[in-house]
Amino acid sequence: MVDSFITIKRFFDNKHYPHGFSRHGDFTIKEAQILERYGYAFNELHSEKRAPITEDERLFLQVCKGLRKPQTEAEIVWLKYIKRIKRPKRFHTLSGGNAQMETTEDFDSYD
Repeated sequence: MVDSFITIKRFFDNKHYPHGFSRHGDFTIKEAQILERYGYAFNELHSEKRAPITEDERLFLQVCKGLRKPQTEAEIVWLKYIKRIKRPKRFHTLSGGNAQMETTEDFDSYD
């Protein structure tokens, strides 16, 4: 991963993790560091805003598309992040009706 996933921007997700990845409890400290350091590049590759340059990035994109199982730590952490942000959120009502479900699939600006 030496020349792969190069970015100068730190990755933050203020919508889903407003206090940071390491403070939420979903990720280990090492996973949180990977997300913060490489997550911006991961997100650009995943959303196809950036073309893969290295073999690691091409393999990462295949994992994102479901064409290959995750093997590297980066691939595993990114899929874990995607799974966490897409889990349904429950809304409770006071009217006695059933709770509503909503998924969160949109990304905030990560700048």
